[in-house]
Amino acid sequence: MIDQMTKQKHELRSWQRKLRAMWITELLAIVGFMVIMPFLPLYLRELGVEGERQTRIWSGVIFSAPSMAMVIFAPIWGVLSDRHGRKVMVERAMFGGAVTMTLMGLVQSPQQLALLRVLQGVLTGTVTASTALVASSVPENRRGYALGTLQTAIYLGVSVGPLLGGMVGDSFGFRTAFFITGGLLLSAGVGVLIFVEEPPRRKQAVANPTSGNSGQARLHQSAWRQLSPVLGSASILAVLSLRFLARMGEDLTRPTLPLFVEAIATPGARVATTTGLITGAGALGGALGGRELGRVSDRVGYRSVLVGCSLLCVLCYAPQSIVGRPLWLVPLQVGAGIAMGGILASVRALLAALGPEGREGIIYGVEHSVSASASAVGPLLGSGLAAELGLRSPFLAAAGVLAVGVVVAIRFLPGQ
Repeated sequence: MIDQMTKQKHELRSWQRKLRAMWITELLAIVGFMVIMPFLPLYLRELGVEGERQTRIWSGVIFSAPSMAMVIFAPIWGVLSDRHGRKVMVERAMFGGAVTMTLMGLVQSPQQLALLRVLQGVLTGTVTASTALVASSVPENRRGYALGTLQTAIYLGVSVGPLLGGMVGDSFGFRTAFFITGGLLLSAGVGVLIFVEEPPRRKQAVANPTSGNSGQARLHQSAWRQLSPVLGSASILAVLSLRFLARMGEDLTRPTLPLFVEAIATPGARVATTTGLITGAGALGGALGGRELGRVSDRVGYRSVLVGCSLLCVLCYAPQSIVGRPLWLVPLQVGAGIAMGGILASVRALLAALGPEGREGIIYGVEHSVSASASAVGPLLGSGLAAELGLRSPFLAAAGVLAVGVVVAIRFLPGQ
């Protein structure tokens, strides 16, 4: 009895230590990635893009470029994660990001920037890799809490990064911010290398009952066999559909938000810093929502949280289309962030509950591919709407997309 209690305490300390280490390293990584967001459309002007219409269109291209690559590569990295381990995938994403983001500070044209953004999408994906590692390391009944806690680090990074980037961009130039990003991602990768242990492999991930040579058999599995546990489940497809809609709604406004802030701000305002403050406020709301609503979803059920959060998103995005001052966006971004944090934590916990054990890598790889698809479509659509109908239209489009998400959550999600 004493030995069993000692073993349980050791296991508890083990996954909690790993969660703390992943929380810190993922925070550093996300701060790095988000440093460039408040001024990315403004950086295009420095690279030679002229005219408001061209700036808005190029903004959509630059924001969508990494996601286009992630659509293809996220499931591939997920399969490799299930085969070869979670930790090495986190390291690949962080070190790959360090290289590509540093190089972005050296580009001389928007075409070069777009190419490196595509390469970023090929090599990175720290959130997916970290989520798979954490989900495979914690007890089943604590996944909502653990993934919500990790989501807190992600949203805190999204909160701090834009504000830091805006201040650096306004004070020291946009290129300096890219070098800071590279340093932060390098630090995060080294932290994972030193402080995070590979989670134990699950039997379901290494056993193949149809072959005596399980490793060789897995090596030759077809793509469909790898994906069938995910794509063959109606419940998982419903969850992924909501994930697509939520991310698309969020990303519709992302590429043109700095331009919108510039349009409604007083002359001479520090646009990058103001945009960073607004974006950071929304992300801070996401940090609170991810942790607390992730905990709530473990108790009351994921479906209930997802329905409520989707509705709150609609109520927070629509009014942003009529604001007259940049700071009026702050409370609405906070509300939307809280709701998005709850959606993401609940979606990931629900995917872990619905998916086969030991397949966290492919499950979250597909989830990230779906999210990347939305991030590829959303910025292009949002920038197109802004170019044709004005900078306020993406907010209304986001509210409409998220309203569809409410319907999906009510009608199609499993009642867990």
